[in-house]
Amino acid sequence: MSITNSLYIGISGLMAHGDAISVVGDNIANASTVGYKRNRASFSDLLGGELGAQRLGGGVRLGGTQTMYEQGSITQTGNNMDLAISGGGMFVVKGNHGGHDGQYYTRDGRFQLDNKGYVVDQHGMRLQGYAVTNSQRSTSVGDLALGAHQSPPVPTTKAGMTLNLDANAVAPAAWDPANPNTTSNYATSTTVYDSLGAAHHVDTYFRSTGGGQWEWHAMVDGGELTGGTAGTPTEIGSGTMTFDASGKLAAQTTIASSASFLNAQPNQAIAFNFGDDLASGGTGLAGTTSFAGASSVSGVDVDGHGSGNLVDLSISDDGKITGIYDNGDKLDIAQIGLATFASQEGLERVGDGMMSATAASGQALIDIAGTGARGSLVSGALEASNVDLGTELVTLIAYQRAFQANAKTVTTADEMMNDINNLKR
Repeated sequence: MSITNSLYIGISGLMAHGDAISVVGDNIANASTVGYKRNRASFSDLLGGELGAQRLGGGVRLGGTQTMYEQGSITQTGNNMDLAISGGGMFVVKGNHGGHDGQYYTRDGRFQLDNKGYVVDQHGMRLQGYAVTNSQRSTSVGDLALGAHQSPPVPTTKAGMTLNLDANAVAPAAWDPANPNTTSNYATSTTVYDSLGAAHHVDTYFRSTGGGQWEWHAMVDGGELTGGTAGTPTEIGSGTMTFDASGKLAAQTTIASSASFLNAQPNQAIAFNFGDDLASGGTGLAGTTSFAGASSVSGVDVDGHGSGNLVDLSISDDGKITGIYDNGDKLDIAQIGLATFASQEGLERVGDGMMSATAASGQALIDIAGTGARGSLVSGALEASNVDLGTELVTLIAYQRAFQANAKTVTTADEMMNDINNLKR
């Protein structure tokens, strides 16, 4: 092996370890980058000439880098749109990056809603997942548009009330819908909803007819009904209740229940119920009663609600996004997809914490969290970089020493060549 070869071998060591120091420096620089995965330098030896039957070494080169996908620590942030993956898998985002439209993969879980209601990352790339409609998940992934979601209205079908009606009440004059206050003994009110989600104030009047017999009448303003007159109380339901000598509710009946609210589904039936009665096999005491004492209402249970606007989101560990609405509804509206690959090491780094698929990685295999090799999601948290500064600094020292040793090879070869040049003197 010539002295000149020794020079080039030393130079190869300098170049390889200089590049390796850059890899370590990149890791150290990204020690605070969310979701960053450290890289490891891989060295490969070079072959030179032959000595006898043996090939001689020709130095070293940096054969490449390997991304190390160990789990980073998970830190709580308090922002429920921040997501961390505990285990395998990567978020799938789609959009324009570096002038190229495409699908990319990342462990950076800093997401938010943009001005169009889409879930996007810090660079405006749209998170991919499955839409959920009526508890059914779509079969293909797409952009997650959450901001436009509304909770649909639900019309009232049941109106339950629990009261005590004074057993000593004296029967007033015959029931007059035009004068409900003077022809009833007691009244209470509630709110019901039509098929469009409009709220309607309902007054329910109770009238004693003597001997433990009562009748009830549900009234709304006529202006809220098709063909009604504003300001005129109009009946939408009526019925009777019978109490025994102990004040227990013996039986209850509904004579009529039908409301045709303006522009809504006509003839809406509302099942008025006053609780447990003896005729239905109950105790007669778990609902409305008729004991001596002032009439009073102790409970109202009415279903239905108006439409609701999205006010908050919650995300479960399997990526299911539940919308919380201002009408009290909670509806599943989407589910986040995670990608895995046949060879994760084959992904290509494209910057901004994102990777792209290559022939070496294979196509993305996308499904929900917790399936296959995919981990679970942690809402309100982020995955930190998996760079360990102590390890990187020790590696940096080792590369620096190797760089210095290769520099010594160059200076030694230089001194030997100088000695040869001085032989003529």
